[in-house]
Amino acid sequence: MITLAIGTKNPAKVFAVKETLLKEPIKMETVSAPSGVSDQPFSNNETKLGALNRAQYAREKIDADVGIGLEGGVYLHEGFYYLCNWGVMVTKDGQVYAASGLSLPLPREYTTGLEAGKELSHIIGNDIGKKDGAVGLLTNGRITRKQMFAHIVESCYGMYQFNQ
Repeated sequence: MITLAIGTKNPAKVFAVKETLLKEPIKMETVSAPSGVSDQPFSNNETKLGALNRAQYAREKIDADVGIGLEGGVYLHEGFYYLCNWGVMVTKDGQVYAASGLSLPLPREYTTGLEAGKELSHIIGNDIGKKDGAVGLLTNGRITRKQMFAHIVESCYGMYQFNQ
């Protein structure tokens, strides 16, 4: 059995990891892990780095076999802001497995707030990140934040298994 450090206490992210890997021989523990990036990451690179930092911190904090970090952000493409999300899984021996997920354009009315430095969660509503997230709102509940991150968790864990 391996130990997995989940680099967050966010209920939606924790649930995504635990539910996705429920049947695997894994002992899971959550760790409050800093992203080391802006509260509102503004690029795919920054969002991915936040996930990597969370994974590494969590893995090292409890000396787990594997750590996973999940991070949501936004990026600008052709004049529109898009939602982005990344997951990174790291191992004790330094292997890194990263995956990104769904990307959606954000409504124009969010642009002013984002460019003023506000976090997307504050523009939409403070608790949205702990529930269905921006993706839940923008897809009218058809895709939840947990579902969005579950796809990334499956990808990272699948790559990890492939290399074992």
